[in-house]
Amino acid sequence: MENKEVWLELIVDSVRVGLRQQRPVVVLKEKTGERYLAIWIGSDMAQAITLALQEQETPRPMTHDLFMAAVTLMKSEISEARIVDLKEDVYFANVLIQPLDAGGEVASLDARASDALALAIRAKAPIKASEGIMDRAGITLPAHVDLDNDGETESINPVTDEELAKLAAFRDLVEELNLDDLGDLSES
Repeated sequence: MENKEVWLELIVDSVRVGLRQQRPVVVLKEKTGERYLAIWIGSDMAQAITLALQEQETPRPMTHDLFMAAVTLMKSEISEARIVDLKEDVYFANVLIQPLDAGGEVASLDARASDALALAIRAKAPIKASEGIMDRAGITLPAHVDLDNDGETESINPVTDEELAKLAAFRDLVEELNLDDLGDLSES
């Protein structure tokens, strides 16, 4: 009996900057489920994905726009992006390219997950992850966490009372500062 892979469709929930690592992360959500998938990306890829989500055009073609133009010239389209594997915290993806003529064969290109997302968004193609990836890396957020709160996700990893106690001395120092005592810095 053939083991057929199950693919779950995802939507881009947001592109954020992680509070602790100060690195961009793209947050994907199951289209018909409650799990999220967080993929850490570089700042250049965060920009590429954000531009695509906002459907903004740039004065000169970005790399993903150039790739899209090449696919179009080959009389093909990007039909899907798939998150296919996760190894040592690195996601692997495939971009499926479908010829526009009915007799053509679908090509599957190995890609970084961030590139696959940037291309799929531009092509308005579905983004999918294998059920296995979602089982391994997908997270379900507690009901009290609101990702739509202007990117504030502190409630996912709340500060403990012990951490607050360690920071109390710094809080007291800042509260006691009198900025008038610093004088006019332009006189120095």
